[in-house]
Amino acid sequence: MTDTADKEEGGGAQRSPGWERDLLERLAFASLQEQRRARRWGIFFKFLVVAYVVAIAVVYWPSDLEAPGSTKKHTALVDVEGVIAEHARGGASVVNRSLKAAFEDRNAKGIILRINSPGGSPVQAESIYQEVRRLKEKHPDLPVYAVITDICASGGYYVAAAADRIYADPSSIVGSIGVRMDGFGFVRAMEKVGVERRLLTSGEHKALFDPFSPANPTETRHLEKMLEEIHERFIARVREGRGSRLVEDDQLFSGLIWTGARGKDLGLVDDLASTDHVAREVIGAEKIVNHTAKPDYLERLVDRFGIALGEGFSAVLGTTPGVR
Repeated sequence: MTDTADKEEGGGAQRSPGWERDLLERLAFASLQEQRRARRWGIFFKFLVVAYVVAIAVVYWPSDLEAPGSTKKHTALVDVEGVIAEHARGGASVVNRSLKAAFEDRNAKGIILRINSPGGSPVQAESIYQEVRRLKEKHPDLPVYAVITDICASGGYYVAAAADRIYADPSSIVGSIGVRMDGFGFVRAMEKVGVERRLLTSGEHKALFDPFSPANPTETRHLEKMLEEIHERFIARVREGRGSRLVEDDQLFSGLIWTGARGKDLGLVDDLASTDHVAREVIGAEKIVNHTAKPDYLERLVDRFGIALGEGFSAVLGTTPGVR
């Protein structure tokens, strides 16, 4: 009688003990998941709105420097910033376009190359160097001064050498007149792991500098000669630009770096001064107009929106961006 009553009370279905608790736990878990999903989407859309507002503000926020088009006599500024490489802000295509605009500015009284670069491609640096020299010859009445901020090393100094004078902060990093080629060797690691290297080439030295093969003395000497050739061209450009101001020192072209103050002692720097000081006291035009080429407003907005969108999706997916 008891079993029958229990079955009838349960609607004819036999349930295991504790099924009510299981059901409540499932409902609670589903509700929690839905809340998390709604919160993530809320964060995502809020982030998009904030990112959009910030992007608009960054794009249209007035600069501390005047834009091209000023009718008063002023100092024309061109930034050489970051790695000097193709398609980079410090690459020849951007810098040379900026230089051309600065030299063609009829109200420019002088030009400042503001450099903050660790170096980069010798090809890009040579292109900028030659463009400065060409424009100086075309506009002989416009002086060109390089002003070093944090660092002007390697290819950065290659570019600076084209200027009439070089200024730096006492704590700036200057020099690194040398050439390098980096690589790794994994031969011993492969032997320990038990990996066999299989490589086919159609030329004796086609696998030049291959990190998975032992170093070849002939190839090493070839690469060293190539680096020496580029180094000699670098030295020639520095001597061409600096002339007798250079102090003959055995370490000058060794690749070492110095402070701006020590660079002045070695003739790598003419004097210690900031951008504002050079504009005001040397060129005699305190007003600065920045001619550095920048992406158009729409392109800059799209770039920033794309970054914000990616970060928003990371928030929704529960992932955190990391440095790679």
